[in-house]
Amino acid sequence: MDLKINFKETKVPEYNLPDPLICLDGTKVTDKNQWFQKRRREIFDLFEHHIYGKMPGKSEKMSFEIRSINKNALKGIATRKEISVIIEKNQSEAKLDILIYLPNFQPKPIANFIFLNFYGNHSIHQDPNIMLSKQWIPKKIGYGIFKHRATEKSRGMNSSKCPVEFIIDRGYALSTIYSGDIDPDFDDGFQNGAHPLFYKKGQTKPAPDEWGSIGAWAWGLSRAMDYFETDKDIDNNRVVVMGHSRLGKAALWAGAADPRFAIVISNESGCGGAALFRRKFGETISHINYQFPHWFCENFKKYNDKEYELPIDQHMIISLIAPRPVYIGSAEKDLWSDPRGEFLSAKHADPVYKMMGTEGLKAVEMPEINQPILSTIGYHIREGEHDILKYDWERYLDFADYHFSNNP
Repeated sequence: MDLKINFKETKVPEYNLPDPLICLDGTKVTDKNQWFQKRRREIFDLFEHHIYGKMPGKSEKMSFEIRSINKNALKGIATRKEISVIIEKNQSEAKLDILIYLPNFQPKPIANFIFLNFYGNHSIHQDPNIMLSKQWIPKKIGYGIFKHRATEKSRGMNSSKCPVEFIIDRGYALSTIYSGDIDPDFDDGFQNGAHPLFYKKGQTKPAPDEWGSIGAWAWGLSRAMDYFETDKDIDNNRVVVMGHSRLGKAALWAGAADPRFAIVISNESGCGGAALFRRKFGETISHINYQFPHWFCENFKKYNDKEYELPIDQHMIISLIAPRPVYIGSAEKDLWSDPRGEFLSAKHADPVYKMMGTEGLKAVEMPEINQPILSTIGYHIREGEHDILKYDWERYLDFADYHFSNNP
């Protein structure tokens, strides 16, 4: 297995991308009907089979439990809700805890950002009344995690990635779920998390074309959407799914699989997210499958060092979201995520968006640092490292304003 790392544009191999507007039988897609009736299904099936794996649908036994409501949170500017989504199957259950902040000054129903977090809902804000996660949590120095469990010192330790009050001030609701509620991020052969709920009799792990952790996290985002459809405070026609890094990969797949998400945002999602595989720049398929063998379906491992054999590439996952708005954020120093490859995915998805009658991507060349592109496909590359900063949130809120006309 080739684990060499390339950070030089001069060493990017020559490649040809599959055309999202050419069907498997060679037919050219020229209108929306062809796209939705034929080509989109072809592309989706290819992603499902070769990369992310098949996900189960909505569970027949699913309930929502209100854990807490505080109408005077954050010094009175917000209402805080905590909701448990309880999914029962095969005499077992999974419980996903959704933390929601709603701006009190904004007329209801309210447009809503949903994202997965890395260290528990309590980690995004120092609010002492957020339930402390009892799930397995990855170790991180300085985050108050003891034996993979949160402590009171863990509160707000990841708040730099989520400026809650700023988002509330902009007039948006904010919702989050700890990704580990859905599937803890370590490889144990899929014996924890949501996977075992859906095993058939005698099954002990997903089939080669069934979901890994990325698919599970995307599935969990859709279960949150199931709840939003029941909450009169949330405008379920204006839900934005957003994710950073590995959870940005999940956000893209959730947005491709579930058309209920009105806007899809990927922040520095890199390989297996917004970046093109065929560039072999920064993280590659070999790297990601070696380090994180549980993220994708087993079939994806066939493409270690064989990117050119994939019948799809990541511009096509963006095309699956069309004509809904999608935004891709990159960072100048985040070469591991291949910023240029992320931009090129947006560029090569543009013909699908244009065929749909949207403005597509208002750029031919990659923009300068801190010069965001605001169109149906949005993009920016900012200065700095792999992270999600207030600058990123500002751009994503501007993007939502642009498409929702929601300037409070």
